[in-house]
Amino acid sequence: MIILKTAREISLMKEAGEILAACHREIAKMIEPGITTLEIDSFTEKFLKKHNATPEQKGYNGFPYATCASVNDVIAHGFPSKKPLKNGDIVTIDMVVNLNGWLADSAWTYPVGTISEEAQRLLTVTKECLDLGIEKALEGNRIGDVTSTIQTHAENAGFSVVRDLLGHGIGQSMHEAPSFVHVGKPGKGFRLKEGMVFTIEPMITAGTYNMYVEDDGWTARTLDGSLAAQYEHTIAITKDGPLILTQQ
Repeated sequence: MIILKTAREISLMKEAGEILAACHREIAKMIEPGITTLEIDSFTEKFLKKHNATPEQKGYNGFPYATCASVNDVIAHGFPSKKPLKNGDIVTIDMVVNLNGWLADSAWTYPVGTISEEAQRLLTVTKECLDLGIEKALEGNRIGDVTSTIQTHAENAGFSVVRDLLGHGIGQSMHEAPSFVHVGKPGKGFRLKEGMVFTIEPMITAGTYNMYVEDDGWTARTLDGSLAAQYEHTIAITKDGPLILTQQ
């Protein structure tokens, strides 16, 4: 069942989203060769505590960290580690913030030092996929209008859209209905209604969209070792258009 949110509930989620966005802005300043994703994770946990918020995914189904940190060919759900990031890496930091029981979810892919032209193009196109998808998240449209736009833009650039990891509703639970893949056809799928709140989070790869999960049960990698990027916002459907609750 899709839980429609009231304007008041959306405003509470936006407060969580503002803390999340502020944390990402600070992380962006930290990203440089030599830093570890475990240091970023520790910073995030302290930052959220300072703002009376908590990392929702820590402990979720046993996940042990405040953030997911996904480097290079890791698509999503990577574990923060003590391994220093190096020049040319790309790293996706994903987090869910809980503020007074209301959640917001956002991921961002960061370049480390100077990255290759291919990697930069992947980041640019992936962010464009997110932005173009959000533009189609209008009351009365269908989710296929969002996802087909994402798929077309990515594939026209020569990239692939991951199928096995989904966008999802969110509110007082991290994963609510509806869930959806970021590919599709215009005019298909569920209709967007005022009060819906969900993530749009295209995961785009430079090679195949096929993936596998490591033995830790979490870390999702591209099957061919190609680079992967992700940008994600939590959005609300309103009569005035899509409202980004995690705007940086």
